[in-house]
Amino acid sequence: MSFLAPLFLIGTLAVALPVVFHLVRRSSKEHMPFSSIMFLQPAPPRVTKRSRLEHILLLLLRCLVVCLLALAFSRPFFQRPMTASPLPEATGRAVVVLVDTSASMKREGLWAQALDRVDAALKQTGPGDQLEVLIFDRRVRTVVSFEQWNQMDIGQRAALTLARISDIKPGWSSTQLGGALIAAAESFAEADKEGRNLGRRQIILISDMQEGARLDGLQGYEWPRGTEVQVEPVEPKRPTNAGVQWLAANDDSANAGTNLVARIRVSNSANATREQFKLHWADIPGAAPSDVYVPPGQSRIVPAPPLPANAIGERLVLTGDDDDFDNTVYVLQPQAEHVSVLFAGDEPENDPAQPFYYLKRAFQPTSREIVEVTARGSSAELTPTDLAGARLLVAANNLPDSRMTALQTFMAGGGTVLFVMTNASVAGDVGRLADADGFTADEITAPNYALLGMVDFNHPIFAPFADARFNDFTKIHFWKYRRVDASKLPGARVLAKFDSGDPAFLEIPRGNGRLLVLTSGWQPADSQLAVSTKFVPLLCSILDLSGGIHSTLAQFHIGDEVDLASLTPAAITSSLSVRKPDGAVVQLAAGETRFSDTDLPGIYAVTSLQPAVRFAVNLDGAESRTAMLPADELQRLGVPMKAREIAVSAQIEQKRRLHDSELEDRQKLWRWLTLTALMVLLGETFVAGWLTRRTAVQTGAQS
Repeated sequence: MSFLAPLFLIGTLAVALPVVFHLVRRSSKEHMPFSSIMFLQPAPPRVTKRSRLEHILLLLLRCLVVCLLALAFSRPFFQRPMTASPLPEATGRAVVVLVDTSASMKREGLWAQALDRVDAALKQTGPGDQLEVLIFDRRVRTVVSFEQWNQMDIGQRAALTLARISDIKPGWSSTQLGGALIAAAESFAEADKEGRNLGRRQIILISDMQEGARLDGLQGYEWPRGTEVQVEPVEPKRPTNAGVQWLAANDDSANAGTNLVARIRVSNSANATREQFKLHWADIPGAAPSDVYVPPGQSRIVPAPPLPANAIGERLVLTGDDDDFDNTVYVLQPQAEHVSVLFAGDEPENDPAQPFYYLKRAFQPTSREIVEVTARGSSAELTPTDLAGARLLVAANNLPDSRMTALQTFMAGGGTVLFVMTNASVAGDVGRLADADGFTADEITAPNYALLGMVDFNHPIFAPFADARFNDFTKIHFWKYRRVDASKLPGARVLAKFDSGDPAFLEIPRGNGRLLVLTSGWQPADSQLAVSTKFVPLLCSILDLSGGIHSTLAQFHIGDEVDLASLTPAAITSSLSVRKPDGAVVQLAAGETRFSDTDLPGIYAVTSLQPAVRFAVNLDGAESRTAMLPADELQRLGVPMKAREIAVSAQIEQKRRLHDSELEDRQKLWRWLTLTALMVLLGETFVAGWLTRRTAVQTGAQS
């Protein structure tokens, strides 16, 4: 007989209690009449050998009840041999070894640990296993595919695979961990499509698991059934880290023409022991470093250190950090772009009663663009050179016939003409530019003032004002305007109306360009537009729509694709060649303007353009966040992490316990033992009552 809960057998020790109760007797059962005993001391009767043998049957019944209950609680059953079932034979595995080669793996000792982890994974593969090795940073690349693994000699697979990955070094790209895990899971599906018989599927992730890794796509991804992920983290010798990141300089007129290149964000890890750093220009003699104080777990935005006179710095270095892989940032001093705006008219520049006075002063130079407003009087010809260098032409008065042809050609080529109607007589010129002969306008003087009652914020010109903080135009008063019939202008679109319903601002498409018509002047005699806060943003929006502002981004991250055509306003007519920071030259195909080989930090130069166009490529700031991800982060996002393996002996023990539990549940001996205990207890009660009655009768007879 076996027991499911043998510890309850300890309860049989309670059988001693009835024995003790039978042996201990504090008072005699015989009573004898006696006189006063107040002068006597009570003394317990002696327990004689004969008294111990009284009521043996009652004692046995009580002991039997205790033993039966202890047996019932121990869940006894009759053991039967367990049917032998051999453990399932081990089948071949499908393993994808996913190795991190991002920039953070450049830290001291990490890559050597990663190779050791790969070696250990290769040594655990059996003859029936299939293996694939992938490396990842910003993108995923295959080192050894399932097909290549199967084609290798079985005895040489591990050595050949380790040799291939040993030739690889970590790059400078960011960590796209989410996309890499999904790509590894999808490789199993690709192998299934090719008809390979894959067994248990396992992804072995070898990475520093830094918190700057991007986990896009993991949440909600439906993992293939039977896939498990095993993380093999590598740990740096010095876990703390500080990094630098480039930020754009403030783009305002105060910085125009100055040497303020950039602002720098310096971040420090939460477990750092250092908080004092220095930031200095590399390769610039006489450049003084700047002290930077960054407490652990925080970041500071500081200006770039000052440069000596006439010096141009392009490489900033942070010192005082444990790891220097992310301590260099490359910057390029922004080159202000010169934008030309033409004004067709004879108005003096210093007359505040004329529109040209306000147009000349609307565009202030900034560090990114310098807008030059040039007047061309009626006596001067609008040459093709003038028109080719400008994207916006402003007119406010009647134009001679010679200029009409030049303006029509200018708009047909993609230019924008802004016609400010300062009087009703210029309506004829507007009609000729819009191919609407006989177009007229009426002079309107508002009784008090007119307001803009409708503005089309969906149009690109007014889109910057769409926010509720900026869309209030009711504070601009118009004293005079010219009433026009927009339906007589072919293709005209009314962008704004006065509160009277008359058009205030119109757009007429002309060829590849456009004609913009403002039916009121912005000078004080006509309106308050020139002195309002909306005037400069409105002109900048018009200039931006015309293509006059060609703002370029010369700062990129590792792996970004750079549109070289966007870096220069000039047309590209020949094939491009790009010189990388290491001196290598990449030749693009004819007509190709996109460059994607940005795999090194530093300054790149498009040498085939004159002058050469340069741009900077830096490390992604997320790589500086080197603290490890929380242990349960991947599991929280639904990644099927590898479960704890159960030993064979534990499996056998678990199966034996289940077998015993099933036997005990079928036999249910505890019920019969409990029932027997109840019957014995009833018998004990009957015997105890009978003995009590007999003793009472004997006592009565003696008395």
